[in-house]
Amino acid sequence: MKARHDETELPIGREGLEKRIYSLLGIAKKAGFAQGGEFLAEKAVKSFKAGVVLVATDASDNTKKKFRDMCAFYEVPCYEFGDKDNLGRALGNEMRASVAVKDAGISKKLMELLDSLDKA
Repeated sequence: MKARHDETELPIGREGLEKRIYSLLGIAKKAGFAQGGEFLAEKAVKSFKAGVVLVATDASDNTKKKFRDMCAFYEVPCYEFGDKDNLGRALGNEMRASVAVKDAGISKKLMELLDSLDKA
């Protein structure tokens, strides 16, 4: 019987990690667990459904501050990642400045990937 390799053991570069994050966001959207756009992401956070929030690095300073403060208040992890075009594309939409993921398992995996992205 062949030993199965755990995918976390394989060395992945920064670009590979980013692709995995965008792919996971697309899966979450298809499953109905991702809310893209400021209004829907804010609604998910305030209704205690969001497991993690991603804000585009090219979002306005006002948007970044709004989500940082709101996520701190509601105790939801908040990350700056990607740009508006790529976040929107991952969700099958046009530009999106923010995304809230509502599934605990997907949120946990996203946070692991985002944390390892900081180390890469």
